[in-house]
Amino acid sequence: MDAKGRQDYVTVATGYEAVGEFEDRRSRFIAQIRGVGSEREAQAFVGEVRARHRDARHNVPAWILSDGREKCSDDGEPSHTGGIPVLEVLRGAGLADVCCVVTRYFGGTLLGPGGLKRAYTAATQEALAAAERDASLVTKTLVTRVTCVLPYSAYDRVQRMVSDCEGKVTDTVFAEDVQLTALFGTGAEERFVDAMRDFANGEELCVVGEPVFGEL
Repeated sequence: MDAKGRQDYVTVATGYEAVGEFEDRRSRFIAQIRGVGSEREAQAFVGEVRARHRDARHNVPAWILSDGREKCSDDGEPSHTGGIPVLEVLRGAGLADVCCVVTRYFGGTLLGPGGLKRAYTAATQEALAAAERDASLVTKTLVTRVTCVLPYSAYDRVQRMVSDCEGKVTDTVFAEDVQLTALFGTGAEERFVDAMRDFANGEELCVVGEPVFGEL
C-alpha cells in the first residue's frame, strides 16, 4: 500500500498521450497527459512539452504519483490559476502516476483569474475525455506475485487452483519441474498459498513477492 493508503488508482496506458483543447477569447489551452512512473519521468515529459511548444507563453505542469507525491506550477500565470485547477482535475478523476502539461497560447485578451481557472480546468477535462474515448485509462491495483515449483503431473491441477483463487498465470517455465508464476489481487494470494500447502501435504511450494501496483 502506498503512503496514503491507496488500494487502486487510474492512470494513462503506457505509450498513450491524451490531448484536449479549449479556447476562450482566442487564447488556446492545449492539455497533454501522459503516464509516468517517477518524478524524473514527469520532469522529462514537462521538458518535452516545453520544447514542443517553445513559442507558447505558458506551459503549466501538474503531476501525481502513486506514492502520494504531487506537484504543480503556474508557470508565470497568476497564483493558483493554472497548476492547482489542473491538479484538482487529476485528483478528482482518481488519477495517479500521471503528468499533465497545459500549454497556453495568448489570444490578446486578459481572461482574469476566474477565466483562467475555468480554461485550465476545461482543457484538462477535454484531454481526459479523449483518453476515455480511446479506452486508454487503465486501473492499477495492489497485486502480489506468487511463484511455485511443481511436478508436471500437478500442472493442470495448480492452474485450476490459481483460477479458483481469482488469480491468473503470468509465466510458466518448463524444465526438470514446472515453475509457475501467478498474479493475485493482494490478499487473495493467501487462499492460494494455503491451498497449495494442503495440496503438498504441508510442504511450502510457494514464494510470495511484495505487493506492488499493477494490472490484474
